[in-house]
Amino acid sequence: MKRTLLNTPARRLLWALALAAPLGACGSMFGKEVARLPINEVSTDGNEVVKEASLQLQKGEEVAVWSDMNLSYEGEQPLRFQIAVTKDGAPFKQLEIDPTEKNLTVGEVKTDMNGKIAWRFTGKNAELKVPDNGTYVFKARLISATPNPTLKVAKAELVLKK
Repeated sequence: MKRTLLNTPARRLLWALALAAPLGACGSMFGKEVARLPINEVSTDGNEVVKEASLQLQKGEEVAVWSDMNLSYEGEQPLRFQIAVTKDGAPFKQLEIDPTEKNLTVGEVKTDMNGKIAWRFTGKNAELKVPDNGTYVFKARLISATPNPTLKVAKAELVLKK
């Protein structure tokens, strides 16, 4: 029997490790998740849905803000995450992001069947540079500029990575 390059267990292991090595770099490109805020519902006047996460951060660190979404709707759906960040209890930053405006996207699937949109994705929306050491609290809610009775939110999570 003729031996080929992938014919021995040791060589198969070496090839598997060599092919898997680039996958380890994904963590540096996408960052490590440090908090997830499962909002999963649009806030309204009678129903505020606010989630928060507290992080100990060091001067110079960057926190990437990602959205992990799965929703369906008809027509237009202008959703926004409103994020209030405090540092050691004092107001620090206010952010309002459109989860559909992303500079990096993973696993996006969007279908449009006669105006009925089904859309799921994970996307990087913004970055926040930390000016000083401290405890940073991120409070977020999901809002809609206009009510849309066809909107169904299966998942709307804000993910913080560094």
